[in-house]
Amino acid sequence: MAQQKHEEKSKVLKRSVVINGHKTSISLEEDFWTALGAIAATQKASISAVVTVIDRDRKHDNLSSAIRLYVLDHYQQLAGK
Repeated sequence: MAQQKHEEKSKVLKRSVVINGHKTSISLEEDFWTALGAIAATQKASISAVVTVIDRDRKHDNLSSAIRLYVLDHYQQLAGK
């Protein structure tokens, strides 16, 4: 049986967040916004608060990439990897 391809493209959404009192726009795929919101909820924090921590601790120039890596790391830790 042939495996079906998932051909739907992931939507990239641009949202504004506040980092250290400054409003900035971030573009992420919809799935990453959803995952980031879930992570923030488990931490009882806002998305802006989580992004502020990511921004402070990041080792990459690109904030969107740093957020994606943060989300990936979070779920890898949950999976025990």
